[in-house]
Amino acid sequence: MKFATKAVHAGVHPDPTTGAIMTPIYQTSTYVQHSPGKHKGYEYARTQNPTRDALQTSLAALENGKHAFCFASGLAAIDTVIKTLQPGDEVIATNDLYGGTYRLFVRVFEKYGIRFQFIPMHNADAVVPHLTPQTKLLWIESPTNPLLNIVDIERICQLAHHHGAKVAVDNTFASPYLQNPLDLGADLVMHSVTKYIAGHSDVVMGALITNDDQWADQFKFLQNAAGAVPAPMDCFLVLRGIKTLHLRMKAHCENGKIVAHFLANHPKVGQVWWPGLPSHPNHAVAARQMRDFGGMVSFTLTDDRVENAIRLMENLQLFSLAESLGGVESLCGHPATMTHASIPKQEREKAGLRDSLIRLSVGIEDAQDLCEDLERALALV
Repeated sequence: MKFATKAVHAGVHPDPTTGAIMTPIYQTSTYVQHSPGKHKGYEYARTQNPTRDALQTSLAALENGKHAFCFASGLAAIDTVIKTLQPGDEVIATNDLYGGTYRLFVRVFEKYGIRFQFIPMHNADAVVPHLTPQTKLLWIESPTNPLLNIVDIERICQLAHHHGAKVAVDNTFASPYLQNPLDLGADLVMHSVTKYIAGHSDVVMGALITNDDQWADQFKFLQNAAGAVPAPMDCFLVLRGIKTLHLRMKAHCENGKIVAHFLANHPKVGQVWWPGLPSHPNHAVAARQMRDFGGMVSFTLTDDRVENAIRLMENLQLFSLAESLGGVESLCGHPATMTHASIPKQEREKAGLRDSLIRLSVGIEDAQDLCEDLERALALV
């Protein structure tokens, strides 16, 4: 089954009671049992919910996985993964990653005896000297947030598996439409479903997808035991969003390409980060493991002062200054004070994230209008 067909149909069946073509919102906290322990497969809504089940089946299909689990946020999903580790275990993560992930790793889990290393992974072989007998997990973002670095997922998986470690890939920036890490050897895919999968800036949710049966059993247990589950209404909204994921991602990619090239050729723009540019350090890897290059673009100005970046962002009209990404509307963000503020300045700069960096989530509006909006703001810098 091709992706577009899976997006519309996977996990979704007409309601057996009424024939409703859309999965009902099972807005219930509990389920009536015929006799103690005898029920229709559902006991309590934290443990199971039919709307959530349909969404999880759909997400597993989109990532070519066997098991999928949804959580109340992307961070709740990441939290669940790290809870499968033990004190003394080690995680190696990309040094350019979402600030919330860094905060969770360092400020929450380090005190429980789990060690984290943050290293550049644009050269996959560079991870080898960092692997130790305690290394249990490699945490990858590709493309990374916010510098759009590309990690060779297949090579990282080869190295990690040879060492006996697992690989988890945060696939949020790519979405299942552009990249399927499980097919490249990854053990786990994580999504902030809030972003491209839901796609309409109206849901907060996370998901884990895996083919690993043992890991799946742990995730199922923790999903119920820790209880960070999404609401049925949110699951319904994401199921609706998935039906147009392939159409939206095509528009995001087309507009991202136009905006990236516009910025790359503008005299007031310094550096542009977008994996589709031939000048991108790992453009060839991106072309090999992705189907297109996405709608995320980061850039700096030629006059690389923070006040210039702020002035530009304050004068954008179609690019709304806001947290998050992946919605149909274009957004503009300042990672240093927004999404990555929880990472110490010294660590940000070590990873190449300057305070003047601007991150765009290019929406599905008319590309000419978006470029004109950027041109107006650039003229005021």
